[in-house]
Amino acid sequence: MEKQLDLEPIVFPGVEMSRPIIIAGPCSAETEEQVITTASQLAQNGIKIFRAGIWKPRTRPGAFEGVGSEGLPWLQRVKKETGMLISVEVATAHHVHEAIKYGVDMVWIGARTTANPFAVQEIADALRGINIPVLIKNPVNPDLELWVGAFERLNRAGIKKLGAIHRGFSTYDKSRFRNHPMWQLPIELHRRIPNLPIITDPSHITGNCDMVQEVSQQAMDLNFDGLIIESHINPEKAWSDASQQVTPESLNAIMQTLIIRDSKQTTEDLTLLRKQIDECDNNLLEILSKRMRICEEIGMYKKEHNMPILQTKRYDEILKTRIAQSKTLGLSDNFLKTLFVAVHEESVHRQMECINK
Repeated sequence: MEKQLDLEPIVFPGVEMSRPIIIAGPCSAETEEQVITTASQLAQNGIKIFRAGIWKPRTRPGAFEGVGSEGLPWLQRVKKETGMLISVEVATAHHVHEAIKYGVDMVWIGARTTANPFAVQEIADALRGINIPVLIKNPVNPDLELWVGAFERLNRAGIKKLGAIHRGFSTYDKSRFRNHPMWQLPIELHRRIPNLPIITDPSHITGNCDMVQEVSQQAMDLNFDGLIIESHINPEKAWSDASQQVTPESLNAIMQTLIIRDSKQTTEDLTLLRKQIDECDNNLLEILSKRMRICEEIGMYKKEHNMPILQTKRYDEILKTRIAQSKTLGLSDNFLKTLFVAVHEESVHRQMECINK
């Protein structure tokens, strides 16, 4: 059974927080003028939490890695002049100490840092006794246990105001996304830790400012708690991730078009349809069970006749014919391929057990 985290709501005295929570600001703090101008425009549009990258982890040396602590007084000025809360990414204990020293209200842990338990533990130890809100981005690769482990490390250090940032996952498959959303992973995280707020990062998921609205709406349709969106006064001249940043004006337009579903609506009227779903699921399980029993018989036959398990021609034939069938049934190619790859893996596993008994 999943060990429940000891969590508290993320609230700030004197600041009214309602869904969706919006965190916005430039990918990187570049100059004091850029930070103040962007923040002022965002504040005018009702944004209450300002974000800016102070330390930027880059894939290769030589790229802009952030202005460092020099930019923290700029954020202090944002807080003083606009009343906005300020937030930054931290990757080391030094970052934590600097952020706290300059009155940062909330920090987040980036995807590359989440992937390193030693780094997460260092941050947790640095935050011990300082119960400010901490958001944790999913690790670069789709590893849910690594993500959950980061929350556990922070919670054991006494951090109770925790939240998740869903920023998508790296994949070798060709995709229109910079980082594939893989919605099933934050959904599973929510199932396992229901009281953990989830903030979606459409900027890093899409890598494309034109797709930010689409992914933002999908996050709202899934009843996630908020969005963290990169916004820059002049995205074309941004020093990092120019293509995924939107202007404060564009962000305001996106917010105006978002449809926020009513999460308090009763679902009693869905009872009959849900019963039909249950019946379909029961039938699916019976059919899958029958299919696996047949696979075991095939495994015994292959054992008796000293045949190899993998029959590539047959597997290829199954994939092609089933996917062709899917088009007449209104099912997507990707869904059918994912389904039958999983079914085939289990079939091979069953046959291996038969042959090696």
